[in-house]
Amino acid sequence: MLEQEIVVSNKLGLHARASAKLVQLVQGFKSTVLLASKGREVNAQSIMGVMMLAAGIGTPLTIRADGPDEQAALDAVAALFERKFDEGA
Repeated sequence: MLEQEIVVSNKLGLHARASAKLVQLVQGFKSTVLLASKGREVNAQSIMGVMMLAAGIGTPLTIRADGPDEQAALDAVAALFERKFDEGA
């Protein structure tokens, strides 16, 4: 299992559209991807789980990936956050 700490940096945080992009991204990997914040851990393939984190701008998150393509999954999720979900803000 690999993990990486990140901070939500897009202006609107993990709102519905950003959550949907994240879920769609992780569904392309065989590994299990989890997000953890504020004592709660959710499967990143669950849009409801991701949205329940209520992760606004500045929220620290831990990304955990476990499986055959865990490094690629972790890198892809981290890159999506770094690109601010391609929202331009």
